[in-house]
Amino acid sequence: MIDEIMNFLRNKKIAILGFGLEGKSSYNFIRKHMKEKMLTIICEEECEEEKKQILEKDKFVTFVTGENYLENLEQYDIILKTPGISFKNLDISKFKDKITSQLEFFLEYKKCMTIGVTGTKGKSTTSTLLYEVLKNQGKKVYLLGNIGTPVFDDIDEIEDDSIVVLELSSHALQYLKKSTEIAILLNIYEEHLDHYKDFDEYINAKLNIFKNQANTGIAIFNADNKNIKYKFKQNDYGITLQGERITNNTFELKENEIFFNNKKIFKPDENKMLLKGEHNINNIMFVLAVCEIMNLDFQKAIEIIQTFKPLEHRLEYVGNIDGVDYYNDSIATIPEATICSINALKNVNTLIVGGKDRGVKLENLISFLKTTEIENIICLPKTGEYIADGMKNSDKNIVKVLNMEEAVQEAKKITEKNKICLLSPAAASYGFFKNFMERGKIFKKNVLS
Repeated sequence: MIDEIMNFLRNKKIAILGFGLEGKSSYNFIRKHMKEKMLTIICEEECEEEKKQILEKDKFVTFVTGENYLENLEQYDIILKTPGISFKNLDISKFKDKITSQLEFFLEYKKCMTIGVTGTKGKSTTSTLLYEVLKNQGKKVYLLGNIGTPVFDDIDEIEDDSIVVLELSSHALQYLKKSTEIAILLNIYEEHLDHYKDFDEYINAKLNIFKNQANTGIAIFNADNKNIKYKFKQNDYGITLQGERITNNTFELKENEIFFNNKKIFKPDENKMLLKGEHNINNIMFVLAVCEIMNLDFQKAIEIIQTFKPLEHRLEYVGNIDGVDYYNDSIATIPEATICSINALKNVNTLIVGGKDRGVKLENLISFLKTTEIENIICLPKTGEYIADGMKNSDKNIVKVLNMEEAVQEAKKITEKNKICLLSPAAASYGFFKNFMERGKIFKKNVLS
């Protein structure tokens, strides 16, 4: 696989577009196998210190940086793009066919089995749970992609009999022309509208996980999500919480029990499970569908499911402080995720919301909050201000704050004992924090201080 990739790249003029985690991974991978291949690294940030360090030891690389970094991309044969770079409002017609990625190369030349997982919410939990289930059943499995490990980082170790679980963001899928043998689409909600021209473009990026599958591939889709519109094949799998059979292969939830084609598989008991909420039941059903497709041991899979701990920043229990339980759900960057988390915990007295305004509609969240038993809503800039305005005529205690430290201080004053304070922002972190992880860590630090 590596020889084939290098042979393809050998006589090409290559640009590495973006120099974050994946961009650096691409540079290190190519340089490891082609010591004297000319490369151009293109990034918006000046990154002077990194640039200086690389140029001191590598005379076969040039840098293009600054605000005009996206100009003249058509001069390259290959544009190895980092997913986070947005081409919104840019005419890419001259170089669209040249855009590729680590993922594209891997899916083109790999010989092992791959399982792709995407969705607006639930990707990391489902990918990691699936990885743990496969590992427990003796499979040689890797977890790569959006979860934090670029594909090229482990590509030297992946063998033909390996299984690779790939967490795939919409950004990674947008220009992709290949897909995985098993493709999972958990859900689609409004998000990343700062990256795409409109919601339809975002939906189409997600649907690429199905569009680019071979005819022999199997799709697993959320049949309840109205935004997932696609003509599925006879051998594809539908997942529904509505209790009605959708396709020839349907996993459904009926009276709190999971069935596959009317055969009882598993009765989730939230009192025994660490994963809470109906949204996590949905994630579990996708994992069980993979177990069915791959003829895995259901009972062994269920044992892993029942002991699986929520990932950091995903309905993560922080601790009990002065009789109040604190939960960190910083990953909740859209209203639907916040609604799911509130429904999962059921005993929320104080909610901390707000973050970057990306144009996502908040009306449904505001209407939902008015119907809940939540007494206190602490609002962070910027979207928290809109939520506060929308809640003016409600019976809720609305508190506007400027930062996370102030939010936690207020929460400690007003949250009723034996109840829950939940950070579930329903908005992105950018502009206020480096990312949702930093936001969650700062929340936890303030709670525990």
